[in-house]
Amino acid sequence: MVAANPDAEGDRVTATPRTRSPWWRRLGLLALLLALGGGLAYLDQRNERAPAPAPSDPAGEPDYFLEDARMTRFDEQGRAYQRLDTPRMVHTPVDDVIRAEKPHGYLIDDDQREWQITGDQGRLADNGNLLTLEGNARLVQPTKAWSLETQTLHYDNRSAHAWSDTSSVLRQHNQTMRGDRFDAWINQNRMRLTDNVQGRLPQQSEDQGS
Repeated sequence: MVAANPDAEGDRVTATPRTRSPWWRRLGLLALLLALGGGLAYLDQRNERAPAPAPSDPAGEPDYFLEDARMTRFDEQGRAYQRLDTPRMVHTPVDDVIRAEKPHGYLIDDDQREWQITGDQGRLADNGNLLTLEGNARLVQPTKAWSLETQTLHYDNRSAHAWSDTSSVLRQHNQTMRGDRFDAWINQNRMRLTDNVQGRLPQQSEDQGS
């Protein structure tokens, strides 16, 4: 502490006491740091991909499910005849059915052509021999550029037969046809549209086939 000298006229020194930061300011700073650390930890946890919960199905509890899966089926000669990619695949043992979300795959015929298939949902039953696509189902022929769009599409790999009993739209180049029944035999490269068929078939300069 410095005091003023009363005998020294004109020389006056005033002491300034040292102030301390109030306790509530120090506590607020500590709380801010803790909140910042907690927020960063939460963001790190959100960035880590957590596994999706095990799916449930009316058929019962699944015995396994796969994410970002690719399934390829082979014949007795070891040749691939069916390939299916899906972000999520579930198998239920009660009915022995594989269900796939957003399947995107290929049916491989005897000439090794790949017929592209897609849908919102897929279902493999009958020991994997029967494939059913539900919702925005699509089948694309690989060489003649025709494509089928329908709600439900079935495929039996034993007979290489694809068919739909729901309203189907067949497109090829600038041609469009619609019918209530569709059939295709991929090993024969043959298709048929029947029942209430109607469409637009403009004249073409050359025969592009069907």
